[in-house]
Amino acid sequence: MVCQARSYFRQKYALQAIDTFYTLVLLFVFLGLGISVGLETLIRKILQAHFVLPAYLFVIFILYFLCAFPLNFYRSFILEHNFSLSKQALGDWWLDQLKSGVVAYLMVLLFVAALLYLINFLPHFWWLGISVFWIFCSFILVRLAPVVIMPLFFKYTVLTDELLRSRIMDLARKMQIGILDVFQINLSKKSLKANAAFTGMGKSRRVILADTLKDKYSYDEIEVILAHEFAHYKLKHIVKLLTVNCIFTFLLFYIIFKSSGPALAIFNLNTLNQPAAVPLFFAYFILFGIIMQPLEALFSRRYERSADKLALETTRAPEAFISMMNKLAEQNLADRAPHPLIKFFFFDHPPIDERIQSARSFQTVSI
Repeated sequence: MVCQARSYFRQKYALQAIDTFYTLVLLFVFLGLGISVGLETLIRKILQAHFVLPAYLFVIFILYFLCAFPLNFYRSFILEHNFSLSKQALGDWWLDQLKSGVVAYLMVLLFVAALLYLINFLPHFWWLGISVFWIFCSFILVRLAPVVIMPLFFKYTVLTDELLRSRIMDLARKMQIGILDVFQINLSKKSLKANAAFTGMGKSRRVILADTLKDKYSYDEIEVILAHEFAHYKLKHIVKLLTVNCIFTFLLFYIIFKSSGPALAIFNLNTLNQPAAVPLFFAYFILFGIIMQPLEALFSRRYERSADKLALETTRAPEAFISMMNKLAEQNLADRAPHPLIKFFFFDHPPIDERIQSARSFQTVSI
């Protein structure tokens, strides 16, 4: 099982790196060969001005899907089936691709339209305006995702196991957290991995249990999982991470504002507020993400350790925590002890073995 998990994650890491590099190459080819400018020019000849941006984005979405299809299909379908982590039918996979593509297109269209408008309306402070807009949209997305987006991909039902539901609601009250209810989703239709989440904001806050977790884990194990999720809220980790992301957002757009002149000249672009410059923004996002990913992962791992600690202090169930971690490692083919470089770049959670060791230390102290 350990060798299988290592093989699975080595391929995952390699595919993730290849996908990032390949996307950058596609963007630079698209810009460098003048394809982006040519596409915008062609669309302007065919359509009226207010249809140019939607049409341009639609075409590049289709082109990117076609160019990235082999890698995407292997990474999200073939690999998961090869390691018996999914039983999703091919037709359902295609339907998910269509849904996610439509959602992504609409979100990108909204953002890019706001971006180009602000560049034109606030030529010297657009970076500030679009950062505020991005942050506002992020908060809206967190609130709406569990009630608008997730139901597009999973079937929601209120948890019918009243004893488990009662224990979860009691745990939420104990940790002074208000939730709407406890829901179950049919994750097993797409994946055999286990998962649980505490998601949403305000009145949309809810607990979500995957059926792959509810049916295979004890009540104590599920309770300690959710104590960990509640701990993130209790310790304000979500707010802290959003604050970090806000700072990174302002920094990213300010960097684009200050450095875009030479970049525009390299790719023969006239201005940032034209559709043909959109791939340049995407390239900035990817490069900035590569640079900042280890720092974001470092923050995240620190918060995960704090959440584990509070979950153990709340439930006083280190045995359940350890057994739960071992089950998750086996079911999800987790990389229990990754190479330090892999951990540095890819892990936003501490590795399983580290989390188990921390629980054992807590157990010893408690005794």
